[in-house]
Amino acid sequence: MQAVECFTTSLAHLLAELRRIELKLHLEVMRMRQQAGPAENDRFQGLYISEQEIGSITGGSSLLHRTRSMEPAAPDMAALTDALNQLQAEIDRKKQESLRRGVVLRLHELSQQFRLSEFDVDTLLVCILPELDLRYQRLYAYLQDDVTKKSPTVDLVLRLLAESPEAGLATRDAFSPEATLTRYHLIRLHDEPAQRTTPLLARSIQADERMIDYLLGTDRIDARLLPFCRLVDPQLRLHDIILPAETSSHLYELITRFRHDALICHVYGAYGVGKQATAEAACCELGRSMLVVDVERMIAADSSFGGLVRIIFREAHLQNAAIYFDRFDLLLGEERAIKPEYASIVAQLESHPEWVFLAGKNEWQPRGILHNRSFIDIELPLPSYRERIQLWEAECDGKTALSGDVSLTDLAGKFRLSGGEIQDVIATARSLAQWHDPEHGLVTTQDLYRACRRQFRGALHTLARKVQPKYHWEDIVLPREQMEQLNEICGYIEYYHTVYGAWGFDRKLSTGKGLNVLFAGPSGTGKTMAAEIMANQLGLDLYKIDLSAIVSKYIGETEKNLDRIFREAQTSNAILFFDEADALFGKRSEVRDSHDRYANIEM
Repeated sequence: MQAVECFTTSLAHLLAELRRIELKLHLEVMRMRQQAGPAENDRFQGLYISEQEIGSITGGSSLLHRTRSMEPAAPDMAALTDALNQLQAEIDRKKQESLRRGVVLRLHELSQQFRLSEFDVDTLLVCILPELDLRYQRLYAYLQDDVTKKSPTVDLVLRLLAESPEAGLATRDAFSPEATLTRYHLIRLHDEPAQRTTPLLARSIQADERMIDYLLGTDRIDARLLPFCRLVDPQLRLHDIILPAETSSHLYELITRFRHDALICHVYGAYGVGKQATAEAACCELGRSMLVVDVERMIAADSSFGGLVRIIFREAHLQNAAIYFDRFDLLLGEERAIKPEYASIVAQLESHPEWVFLAGKNEWQPRGILHNRSFIDIELPLPSYRERIQLWEAECDGKTALSGDVSLTDLAGKFRLSGGEIQDVIATARSLAQWHDPEHGLVTTQDLYRACRRQFRGALHTLARKVQPKYHWEDIVLPREQMEQLNEICGYIEYYHTVYGAWGFDRKLSTGKGLNVLFAGPSGTGKTMAAEIMANQLGLDLYKIDLSAIVSKYIGETEKNLDRIFREAQTSNAILFFDEADALFGKRSEVRDSHDRYANIEM
């Protein structure tokens, strides 16, 4: 029994399909010649395409490889039609055998990914021919009786591919704006430059350059996406990243359940908590690449946002990749200018059959949209004390030369940093070490503390004044009871994570886990000195609150400023020192008018 031949490469299959389109073109040329041929006139050489030139294109060799079995046996239409049918049957046999053997045929993959009809595929092939051999531009100009029309028009495609004029009318929808070919920018339609409005039949068609590159075996992402997109080949596994045990468990369950289905994951949390690393680990488990999109840069791109969105989702199809929209929350504002961009992404999410990750800082629930899609909201909190120790150890293990006095547990306890911020701290500390120790670059405790403090230069530096502690325990003179109280306060801070973390009290208390200390006494009794001593002892920053920068005459601004300060201080474990605090946290006044009511609300 004779073995069935197959296409050994994707390119061989593409060339065979293009040869089939060539035969269709040859048939169309013969039909035109039977009807009427152009008059030969040497005086107009260059203004028309001669029959001799067309004969050399359709009958001679071209860029595409041809075998003797593919050449028509005779120049009459019946023989040419028979050759076309034989070639179609041969391609079908080879294609089925190739797929059975596991050969990847990109034209077939493209058809499956975008659910293209046979007409769609042939339209794409008609547009690709002049991209591979420029002589086909002249052939198309001949078939359209216009030397300026070097690209196929909708009318020519319908004449070539539709079985009858009635079938051609029914196939016009293949070129509508929402049809697959145009929706995913597989082809582009162009109007006549001299006309304000061009009939659909007269519009020229070009294959998108990315489609040609893909079919020829190129895997580079679309050049229009390079300013804000990159393709990541995931290497991280879920067990490689440090996450809460409950979060890891749920992710494993999601991956198992949706391995072959679409899922939209909204991953949110502060900077550096591992949003992208988590998405990458999920893609690694799924066996997919990940297309990372920087939404901020995409908004700034000088192109149609909606068009870029469609190209992104098309690229994800071509690369078999999940999409990761970084800083997706920039599209969630109330500004009218943002809404069209938001709507264009949502429209694609409604029908995209693969995983998509939407990353932001805050929680988001889609309202009135995505009802038919599986949607998961995943919060990634700041790492716990134990997780921060693991992150410090993982980042420093064998990668950074540390001095002997460095205590990673102290750093984990005193600074509530995310994994990304810890990476930034270590990079900064290395730079500081290179400055004071160029020969060895040994990172000291002081380098790490300075690098940690540099992570928190937001609201605290604009609304408060940093105090550089100079005093030590031997500089203050206080009764024994007050000295013991100050030492107890330092002990509270030093063993905070032991009590709340290791002993489990954090699970029992929802609020009231901070420490508020009231220093009372006349001026000069050591209140500021005591605060400086404790900051020095604990290695924490001390910020003196500037009341003039906080209190505002505008309603609500004072509360906003206080909220910014406390949020920043909580993250950095800084000590806030409210000097003359009774001026801000004083007794509420009697309400006599609206101003008194708002003043009480501030307190």
